[in-house]
Amino acid sequence: MTKEKDIRHQDSICTNESQLQHKWYHNLKYLIVGILFGIVFVKAEIISWFRIQEMFRLQSFHMYGVIGSAVVTGMISVWLIKRFNIKTIYGERISIAPKTFNKGQIYGGLIFGFGWAITGACPGPLFAQIGTGAFAVVITLLSAVLGTWVYGYFRDKLPH
Repeated sequence: MTKEKDIRHQDSICTNESQLQHKWYHNLKYLIVGILFGIVFVKAEIISWFRIQEMFRLQSFHMYGVIGSAVVTGMISVWLIKRFNIKTIYGERISIAPKTFNKGQIYGGLIFGFGWAITGACPGPLFAQIGTGAFAVVITLLSAVLGTWVYGYFRDKLPH
């Protein structure tokens, strides 16, 4: 992929963005799945600050097991989608754009990891943590939104 196409690809909302128009209540299924996912996060202690600290201090395998099983599940899922040309439930084609390595991914991963270690939260569990009453995490959520905005603002000036 050329650099121009690569940057244009980053501008897309979603590679597989659906062209179908649905009623407003169509999105309720995502809300329900999100709530169920949050409950699983709480029950599995994935949102626990102590579990996250154990992971970063190499004191427990719990989080590595969860992350590892998610990676394996994702790998198998992508393989199945590609192997059997699986389509969405509405019959739309699923395309997975090829990715090229960029040293910015290393820097971004380090910044993400440091933030995760310091705050005890990453983007997925933020909402589940807030839902359990850990309202101090709202600061982390606002910081994540601000960081995303800052990146979007300066993205054209950054090396890709």
